[in-house]
Amino acid sequence: MALVPYDDRDGFIWFDGKMKPWREAQVHVLTHALHYASAVFEGERAYAGEIFKLTEHSQRLIDSGKLLDFEIPYSLAEIDQACRDTVKANNLIDCYVRPIAWRGSEVMGVSGQANTIHMAVATWDWGSYFDPATKMKGIRLAMAHYRRPDPTTIPCKAKATGLYMICTIEKHRAERAGSADALMLDWRGRVAECTGANIFFIKDGELHTPIPDCFLDGITRRTVIALARKRGYTVNERVIMPEDLPAFSECFIVGTAAEVTPVSEIGAFKYKPGVITETLLNDYMMAVHPAKAALAKAS
Repeated sequence: MALVPYDDRDGFIWFDGKMKPWREAQVHVLTHALHYASAVFEGERAYAGEIFKLTEHSQRLIDSGKLLDFEIPYSLAEIDQACRDTVKANNLIDCYVRPIAWRGSEVMGVSGQANTIHMAVATWDWGSYFDPATKMKGIRLAMAHYRRPDPTTIPCKAKATGLYMICTIEKHRAERAGSADALMLDWRGRVAECTGANIFFIKDGELHTPIPDCFLDGITRRTVIALARKRGYTVNERVIMPEDLPAFSECFIVGTAAEVTPVSEIGAFKYKPGVITETLLNDYMMAVHPAKAALAKAS
């Protein structure tokens, strides 16, 4: 199937307060964000026309901008509405939503204090992040070479474009090696996260997940922890070292794009998606589809 370039599609993109035809939503080549990574973004999903945890995502976008030393010129309510309006303008029901804010092109140089802050929202039809035919069997993860940096060197709590440079490199490396994604360690050598998703392990009926002290405490991560505790599962947020990996029986990753995705291999280590992984996957899909959850409860 031929790929449809993202700059040449039908539809509309919300751009600085106005709905623009898709192909007209453009920025200049000398935009500060392109040269100095002064941009923040969110990844969201709409299910049955409703964007899951929308306000949490919008607030994180605002907070990320502040961490990059800029104020997004729209309120929380205005950002929420821009996302809803863009989904509606493109006649989408189940889709991906991408708000982004960035410094413009008034001044070129490291200092961008005089640059206008822009914002846009795009939406598109995007199904499973991983191959649906093999997802339930579990994906393969490679071990990344690059590590999540020391939080004294980066604004690690911002969902900022520049922080994904090493993620792109490692995902490419993993895909070339036949894996779906890569597991990254942090600068101390501890298990951290994948290139765009948090990770969970299961041992003796309990969940174990790394402490997010140098990477994002994902909105999906927090959702899955709440679902697990509602089920009565113990969730251990703790230091996990690479030498701990053989002791776990199940593994899965979570994120807006990944949703809940089982893992079958991390390098030489094997896992078998089991009851807990399947239960939380189903619970998550019910959480993002409230109409389905209500119907299931009623029956």
